[in-house]
Amino acid sequence: MITKRSRVEIYIDVLNAIRQGVHKPTRIMYKTNLSWKPLMKILDSMMEQGLIRAEEEGNRTTYWITEKGRNVLNYFKEAMSLIEIK
Repeated sequence: MITKRSRVEIYIDVLNAIRQGVHKPTRIMYKTNLSWKPLMKILDSMMEQGLIRAEEEGNRTTYWITEKGRNVLNYFKEAMSLIEIK
């Protein structure tokens, strides 16, 4: 049975993709299996919260994870190791 990802799971997927070296928005979109408009809303929200930062070079935008974003990933990983989902 296929279940929808929660918003938290999508945020974690985006943070993981960026941490793993996927910095261009189109590549993030493919890696996280999101469409363009929802991805852009999520990226904007994550920037407002300080989880990622954007760098613009000419007409290109790249996204980078911040220390706060790394902390969120570490806390989530630790929480998932403490619970067993069946």
